[in-house]
Amino acid sequence: MIPRIKAIKPIENYKLLVTFDSGQKVLYDVQDDIDTLEDFEPLKSVYGLFNQVQLDTSRTIVYWNDRIDLPSDIILEYGHAL
Repeated sequence: MIPRIKAIKPIENYKLLVTFDSGQKVLYDVQDDIDTLEDFEPLKSVYGLFNQVQLDTSRTIVYWNDRIDLPSDIILEYGHAL
């Protein structure tokens, strides 16, 4: 089953605080993706874009635009549990 996200909050240094329906909270560092994935570079170079993170209607994907997104299972697997 794909984990569903209840809430997402962008915080400083390109990190996301993600709360799942299960109550689990995870801190996900997007900086690693910015450094390795070309499509993620605008999150650093376009002023304010990182803070415009959104959650799709299925609550299984966070996204910034049509080229930059992260699935909830990746966030859960690679994020740091809080």
